[in-house]
Amino acid sequence: MSKTEKTEEPVDFEKALAELESLVEHMESGELSLEDSLKSFERGIALTRQCQQALTAAEQKVEILTGKDGEDGVEAFAADERH
Repeated sequence: MSKTEKTEEPVDFEKALAELESLVEHMESGELSLEDSLKSFERGIALTRQCQQALTAAEQKVEILTGKDGEDGVEAFAADERH
């Protein structure tokens, strides 16, 4: 991985996913050389990892915001308890 690929900026999930989809389509076309296919595959793996990290971070934020500390189940609203 080159220095330009190692950025400290947050991953833009939608852009990374769009690039990944484009890479897959290009690779499936069968028009790439073996060397270009391997480069595209390597980039695809990096994008997949970035997307997974972004999803994990989002999941953690949701758990923090909802106060779910590993608890299973759903809490009822106060209005629901009166019925």
